[in-house]
Amino acid sequence: MKVVKVHSHLNGKEWIQVHHPELWDEIENAIGRVDAEACKTKVSKEKTKKGTVLYSPIAINKHFKKELQALNWDEVRTDYWVTDDIELIRKTLKLSADDQKREIE
Repeated sequence: MKVVKVHSHLNGKEWIQVHHPELWDEIENAIGRVDAEACKTKVSKEKTKKGTVLYSPIAINKHFKKELQALNWDEVRTDYWVTDDIELIRKTLKLSADDQKREIE
């Protein structure tokens, strides 16, 4: 697979390239090792594409996960509630998701 377009959320790509260029290299190498054709497993049920074989997001994610795990990358998640009140975000960020929700509501 190859990178054709990039959405750099909050300039994350640029930050990684500047502060951790070796990680960006790992990401690009992992993407390059994913066989896109092997991910074409989803059969469309849409009226205008019925029967067409498409790229499966589930298969793509599985392949990416395999490649990144081979590089000792692990998934880390942080659940949090969002508000446009920056002070409230700072106050609630370290709370559990349920406590954040209660405080923000």
